[in-house]
Amino acid sequence: MKSDMQLQQDVIAELNWDPSINATHVGVSANDGAVTLTGHVSSYAEKWAAERAALRVAGVKALAIEMDVQLPNADRRDDADISRSVANLLQQLTEIPKEGLQVMVEKGWVTLSGTVEWDYQRQIATRIVRHLLGVTGVSDNIAIRPKLSMNEVKGGVENALRRRAIADMDSISVTIQGSDVILHGSVHSWSERELADHAAWGMPGVHQVINRIKVAI
Repeated sequence: MKSDMQLQQDVIAELNWDPSINATHVGVSANDGAVTLTGHVSSYAEKWAAERAALRVAGVKALAIEMDVQLPNADRRDDADISRSVANLLQQLTEIPKEGLQVMVEKGWVTLSGTVEWDYQRQIATRIVRHLLGVTGVSDNIAIRPKLSMNEVKGGVENALRRRAIADMDSISVTIQGSDVILHGSVHSWSERELADHAAWGMPGVHQVINRIKVAI
């Protein structure tokens, strides 16, 4: 069990290790395994990278984000310009239905809505927008259009977890509620928790994954 000071130092070290993050203006505090990131970064992609870096550190039970995105003057764009760029990028992606998504931008914050058939399509759309110049945040309101019965999804998720040889497979349960997959149980690391989450999202027809798996440190 790490002390709060050790956890804080480990998160700071991870932020400094990641070349996509300038941690100069990022503050880190820890309290009973809950880590808070404060300060500011120069892009939304950098903010997202900082969040992921903190979650990679063993011992992090919860993460609070109080960072702001402060764009350099040269990176600032008006909402209409960002909206056109997002729409053009999405139109160029062969993996995404041309009429499947809608874009709204307010003060640099992009909201994506609409429907796709697979979660990987949703992830591609949010990833490409995340790295676009001038974007200060991304809200993902994209829905997954059901293609399979939920019974098939449940079986597929359980089989995927077995294939990935998760050590705590027996402690994970999968339930279906409407078009949502709910994961319960406990694992020994965030990476195992993410594997279970990824396995659930890998099935077509899944609208939402509610991950209630706990990380037992």
